[in-house]
Amino acid sequence: MKIYTTYKVKIKHYNHIFKDTIMIYRNAVDYLIDACNENWDTLSEIDGSLNKQRYIETLIHGTKDNPNPRYDFDTRFYKMPSYLRRSSISEALGKVSSYKSNLTNLEASDAQNRGKKPSHPKAGYIFPSMYRTVMYNQTDTYEAQIKVYIRNTWDWITVELRKSDIDYIRRHCNNRKECAPTLQKRGRQWFLDFPFEEKVTLSDANVNNRTVVSVDLGINLAATISVMRSDGTILGRHFCKLSKETDSLMHSINRIKKAQQHGNYKTPRLWARTKGINHDIAVKTAQFIMDIAVLYNADVIVFEHLDHSGKARGSKKQKLKMWRSQEVQSIVTNKAHRLGMRISHICAWSTSKLAYDGSGYVLRGKDADLPNYSLCKFSNGKIFNCDLSVSYNIGARYFIREIIKSLPEKERLLVEANVPQCSKRSTCTFSTRISLNAVLVSA
Repeated sequence: MKIYTTYKVKIKHYNHIFKDTIMIYRNAVDYLIDACNENWDTLSEIDGSLNKQRYIETLIHGTKDNPNPRYDFDTRFYKMPSYLRRSSISEALGKVSSYKSNLTNLEASDAQNRGKKPSHPKAGYIFPSMYRTVMYNQTDTYEAQIKVYIRNTWDWITVELRKSDIDYIRRHCNNRKECAPTLQKRGRQWFLDFPFEEKVTLSDANVNNRTVVSVDLGINLAATISVMRSDGTILGRHFCKLSKETDSLMHSINRIKKAQQHGNYKTPRLWARTKGINHDIAVKTAQFIMDIAVLYNADVIVFEHLDHSGKARGSKKQKLKMWRSQEVQSIVTNKAHRLGMRISHICAWSTSKLAYDGSGYVLRGKDADLPNYSLCKFSNGKIFNCDLSVSYNIGARYFIREIIKSLPEKERLLVEANVPQCSKRSTCTFSTRISLNAVLVSA
C-alpha cells in the first residue's frame, strides 16, 4: 500500500507577500466553477478527468490553434502559470462534480426524508500547489525559489526555509518520494507543506501464525494490552498508566472549572493548555502501544470500534468528552502501517460486561463491594482486573472472526453447532476462543 505523509516547513521573513497569489488562485477557481457548471451536460459525457480538464482548457485558454476561446479567462487572469491554471481547473471540476452528485442523490431520495439542497460550490479556503521547476525550485539546502504574483506580474522570489524543519525532513524522509509542496497559511505564518509518498507491504501471515496486540483504551487507565497467539496463548500483559499526565490534566480542568465559577467563561489559554496535555497523553499512549507491538513483532493491532456519537451523560461525561481514543487509534494506524502491521477493529458490545473465562456478567465498583472501579468480580467469585479481561476478549473476538471467515460454509456450520457462541459475535469471550480451538484441533 502507499502511505502519504505531510511535513510543514516555515517560510522565514515573509508574511503579506503571498496574499495576492492566494486571492488570484481562489478567484480563478470560482470563475472556473461557473464555467464547469454551465458546461456540465457536455462534461458529464466525457470519460476521464484528464480529458475533462483538456476540454475546459480549450474553452478558457487561447492558443495558436484555438485563438478565440469562449471565456475571457486569459484576460482576467493575465499570464497565469499554466500549471496553476490546470490545478485550478482540476479543483473546480472536483467541486462541481461533488455538487452535482449530491444534487442527484437529493432528487432521488424520498420527499419526506429529503434534506436541504446543497449550496452552490465555492473555492473556499484552498491553497495552490507549487509544482517543481515551474512554480518551485530548491536553490540551496535552506533556500528555495517560488513563483508568486508580485509587482503586478508572476515572478520568482527567494524564500528562506527554517533550518530545523529541513533537517528533520532530511533525517526522516530520505527514503521517501517527495511530491510537489503546497503553499499554506496557519495563523499569521506561511508554510510550504511537503507531501511524501512511500510504499509498504503489510503483513500477510496466516491467521494461525499471527501475533496480535489487543488494546483496551480506557478513561482512567490509558491502555491495557494483551499480546496473544491464535491458539489463545498469552505472550504478554502490559499496562500504560500515565498517572502524572492524568493528574496534570485533571488539575488543568479544575482550573477551568474554578474560573467558570467566578464568571470567567472564556478561558482560551487554560483550554489551550488542557488540550496540549490531552494531546500529549494521546501521543504517549500511541507510542507505548507501538513499542509493545514492535517488541513482540506483532502482525495485527486490534482495537474496539468505539462510537462517540450522541450526548454524553453521567458523572464522567467530562472525562468521556476529553477522551482522545480516536486520536490514539489514528496515530497508531499511521505508525503501524509504516512498519507493515495491520489494524483491525472488533465489535465493542459487552467486552467489559462479560468475563473472559465465560462465567457470565461481571460486577464492578460498588456493585461488587470493590474499592477500585478497575477491578471486577466474576459470577464465580473471582476478582480480576476488568481492563485485562476486556483485552483478552478483544483479541479472542478478532481470532474468532478471522477463523470463522476463512472456513468453508459446511465446516463453519459444524463449528457453530459445536460452539454456539461463535454465531453471535457480541457474546464471544476468551473462553469461546479456547472452545473453538479445541473443536478445530479435534476435527
